[in-house]
Amino acid sequence: MRSPITPILILFLAAGAFAQTHTTIRHHREIIQEQPAEIAQAEDAIQKNDFAGAEALLKKAVEKDPKNYQAWFDLGFVENKLGHADESIQAYRQSVAAKSDVFESNLNLGLMLARSNNLEAERFLRAATQLKPTDHVEEGQERAWLSLGHLLENQNPEEALTAYQKAAALVPKDPEPHLSAGLLSERQKNFSKAETEYKQVLALDPHSNEAVIGLTNLYMKSGRLAEAEPLLRQLAAQRPDDAGVHLQLGRVLAAKGNKDEGITELQTALKLSPGDAEAKRELADLLAQSGKLEDATKIYRELSAKHPNDPELHQSLGEALLKQKRFPEAQQEFMAALKLKPDFGQAWGSLAMAAYENQDYPLAIKAWDMRAKFLPEMPGIYFFRASAYDHLRDYKRASTYYHLFLEAAKGQYPDQEWQARHRLIAIEPKK
Repeated sequence: MRSPITPILILFLAAGAFAQTHTTIRHHREIIQEQPAEIAQAEDAIQKNDFAGAEALLKKAVEKDPKNYQAWFDLGFVENKLGHADESIQAYRQSVAAKSDVFESNLNLGLMLARSNNLEAERFLRAATQLKPTDHVEEGQERAWLSLGHLLENQNPEEALTAYQKAAALVPKDPEPHLSAGLLSERQKNFSKAETEYKQVLALDPHSNEAVIGLTNLYMKSGRLAEAEPLLRQLAAQRPDDAGVHLQLGRVLAAKGNKDEGITELQTALKLSPGDAEAKRELADLLAQSGKLEDATKIYRELSAKHPNDPELHQSLGEALLKQKRFPEAQQEFMAALKLKPDFGQAWGSLAMAAYENQDYPLAIKAWDMRAKFLPEMPGIYFFRASAYDHLRDYKRASTYYHLFLEAAKGQYPDQEWQARHRLIAIEPKK
């Protein structure tokens, strides 16, 4: 005689959107007291993780009694453990066919079908939400609603959120339904709802890194940097070896104007993840903005060597060199950028300035003309174009652009306006 209370693990998928859990369930009271010897032996083998042995025994059991839903259920569990997904699904189907009102077999079949992207999954997960688990009732029903919610997220997000609400009502102290609802609401751009859910997660679990990250993302998207910073500092203290956290904190600090500390955080992130090209680029940009041009140049050169076909990298390196008055090197980088991206208006403007400083006035004028095809003219460009023509002794064109500059400047550039007026006095014929 074998006791009808035999521990079996409910299967929850270990990957993807479905949360992994292990719950001990009891057989339904309807189970006949005397199960075939193969089932008893198979369940002992399951407890010992001897799934191959259990499989052989359970196959014998279902051959003898094809309507034994418990044997089929156990076989479904074992086949999944052995990595036989198709065989697991078939066994669970047989279990449900033999007895359709069992929560666990409907749930496991739904989960296996979901993992296989089979549209039938919804039918069985919905059935599970309406059935009663044999043990840990609220927790089991919560898992069913959560699993259904994850399945529905892409095709019916509103219904998925309803499923998460039902799950949260069943186990109010579990943060997982709120986290799932928060993540989905954020993807739906319902940031107010997402914020509420993430805050509920933190009320239940103050150490939830996922909720902190979620709130931080929301605050950054909405420009609420002052609220994002303390959360990121908390997260960095909890996860000092997480490069992504230090990177995010560095971004927030830089955006708030705390560039030095932002640089430190980005450098920490790169020590932890030295191969992160995006973080290196952000660090170089921040160094350049902070006036640490030599350090920025070093990183830009390293990145440009690894990514020679990236025109933006050549442009950034050229700008750093231009600010250091290394005009010939800067000019080479701008020309490299334009070879890769001929419609790069910003690079044409930068090339014009480098060429002007190199006293290559024809190239500077050509570059400004090309820039004008992609970007609007600016008062300063009129001034420098006028000056270039002035150096070339093309006083007629110089006069034209000095006048255009003065008309556009309107007192915004007093020094250059003074120069323009005095050059016009010198180069325009006296009437």
